[in-house]
Amino acid sequence: MSTPLPVGFRISVDAGTKRMDDVTLFGGSPARVLRLSAPGLAAWRALRSAEIALPTEAVLARRLTDSGLAHPRPPALTRAPDVTVVVPVRDRAPMLARCLAAVGRGTAVVVVDDGSTDPAAVADVVAEHGATLVRRANGGPAAARNTGLDHVSTELVAFLDSDCVPTFGWIEALAAHFADPLVAAAAPRIVGVAPTTSAGRYAVTSGGLDMGEREARVVPGTRVGYVPTAALVVRRVALTGADPFDPGLRYGEDVDLVWRLHEAGWRIRYDPAVQVRHHEPGTWPELLARRFHYGTSAGPLARRHPTAMAPLVLRPGPTVAVFGLLTRRPAVAALGLAGAAVELGASMRRAGLPLTGVPAATVTNVRQTWLGLARWGTQFAAPLLAAALLAPRASAGRRVAAASLLFGPSLLTWATRRPALDPVRYALGGMADDVAYGAGVIAGSVRARTWVPVRPVVSWRQFRSRR
Repeated sequence: MSTPLPVGFRISVDAGTKRMDDVTLFGGSPARVLRLSAPGLAAWRALRSAEIALPTEAVLARRLTDSGLAHPRPPALTRAPDVTVVVPVRDRAPMLARCLAAVGRGTAVVVVDDGSTDPAAVADVVAEHGATLVRRANGGPAAARNTGLDHVSTELVAFLDSDCVPTFGWIEALAAHFADPLVAAAAPRIVGVAPTTSAGRYAVTSGGLDMGEREARVVPGTRVGYVPTAALVVRRVALTGADPFDPGLRYGEDVDLVWRLHEAGWRIRYDPAVQVRHHEPGTWPELLARRFHYGTSAGPLARRHPTAMAPLVLRPGPTVAVFGLLTRRPAVAALGLAGAAVELGASMRRAGLPLTGVPAATVTNVRQTWLGLARWGTQFAAPLLAAALLAPRASAGRRVAAASLLFGPSLLTWATRRPALDPVRYALGGMADDVAYGAGVIAGSVRARTWVPVRPVVSWRQFRSRR
């Protein structure tokens, strides 16, 4: 049995959790059904209005927060956190100055100069803000963070990139999560700031480090599958081994760390109520180059964590339905929709859930499948889609299908977020973003000799059912 959530915690039910009847909860990530026993129902009622007081409540609270049906609310800190901030940097002295100014002088800070071409400028900034400077030959962010850890003896370590500007009290807010002995790391939301260019406006709303506005337990393959170490507070004893960060990874070293912590049984919390600003590129070449480099990490990560990598998860029914819609074959689309509804209905019947929600859920599944296929297709087959769109003799239906895959997800995001950028440039930027990232994935996969980051996965399971 997992360690119960400590006494004194409260929980907050996730916005997506639905109570199907008196004893049945549905939600979480991945979606699941949880049925409450008589003691569990009593514990549920107590948890809705008060902090954990009894063992049964603590056990249920752990199950709810582990599954994503609810989220922990730790008690307020009774003392200042014992923490050291580690900032790896290579040049970027002006950004480092803004970063250290935001951290303030009340916290111990170790700055690791990872082979700057102008070390004197970095040293001046470090001295001005009262931080400790450590120099090393250039080895990349993973090696620099490992070097910084060698100079840390506090209970917690807060990793912070030099191009980040944290908000006041960010460490204290995240440190509260460590009252749970199973929590190894807690991450804030990384929000982008950039020049008011078209690339900057795109990056602010589509930055690769922003995990969204919904809190979560971080688990591979779920809604929040990883968190970046651009800003991350970690329990130092969880960072085991000579090199907690894999120095062989120039990119993706943060994903690798988070997944290894998860595999070791630790919990990682994502708390978007805490925010850290991150400098985003202001030009398209910079932005696309960054996305390409991020993509190259997929191959090495797949070698290390093959079961955690799934670029696209397909369910048979919705996939057939999308194929029929894109190829303008009504009979095939109808067959896929019927199959998707039957798949979902059978799963809901086995779980004892009412079937009234099957039609709406089926449409949602088909929509999500189209979005996944569009993103995957743009990343790995954009030239083919562009050829289908621009071919002189292409039919109107083929052009519409290709355009929906190339631009549909970005236009939907634009309509939802309403960024300060017109839909045409936003859609073109989204396509270029996906192509650059996909090119990086392919390059990294070729070097790592694996196609796991490119290969889709077929899944029949709709959701889990537990008591």
